[in-house]
Amino acid sequence: MPARLYLEQPLQADSLISLPPGPARHVQVLRLQPGAEITLFNGQGGEWRATVQQMGRSDVQVQLHAHDPVDRELPHRITLAIGMPANERMDALVEKATELGVAAIQPLLTERSVLRLSGERAEKRLAHWQGVAVAACEQSGRTRVPELSPVRTLADWLRGLPVLEGEQRCVLSPRASRPLSLVAGRAVFLSGPEGGLTDAEVAQAEAAGFSPLSLGPRVLRADTAPLAVLAHLALSFL
Repeated sequence: MPARLYLEQPLQADSLISLPPGPARHVQVLRLQPGAEITLFNGQGGEWRATVQQMGRSDVQVQLHAHDPVDRELPHRITLAIGMPANERMDALVEKATELGVAAIQPLLTERSVLRLSGERAEKRLAHWQGVAVAACEQSGRTRVPELSPVRTLADWLRGLPVLEGEQRCVLSPRASRPLSLVAGRAVFLSGPEGGLTDAEVAQAEAAGFSPLSLGPRVLRADTAPLAVLAHLALSFL
């Protein structure tokens, strides 16, 4: 299977382009030679077949061929709002959520959050997570990259949520009784960090239109619960 590379730029069939530094290094690391096939996508839908034309020490030129309008996205837009888990668990969560088809991820600071980010440190971590999402798209065959929003507090995020007609809002809670069912449109799933959301935070979410949702009798980890939702939905949409 040809290597898949993401380019954040306009792409046009039958054009010759020079790859940006990141994708160019990827081609060089793979030791691809002129004539080798690769696949390019820019997150706007579909992908392009391309061939390597020239390999320089720092410059890689490729010829774009026909555009394939392939669509491997979930039929509905799913957003995960996540009380960030600590250590490297957030990296893995972003990677796996991207593979499963999430459309957007909102990292949140909550009362029980262990990982607390702000300022320049938050910006650097967000850029890192965006890179994780891009790599997961390249690997999984997705043609659209999830949106990674800046870190916000739960209260601030809830206050700024726009009202969208037909959007389903659910907050994951081990004390809820309503089971997960098939989503029929846009949906936002709110999940807590280690230790979960406090009762006051769940109440804030309910006041913003979120319905408590159960994922069964077992208590799932902060990085497992949102992925369980996505896996269920991804399989349901097959």
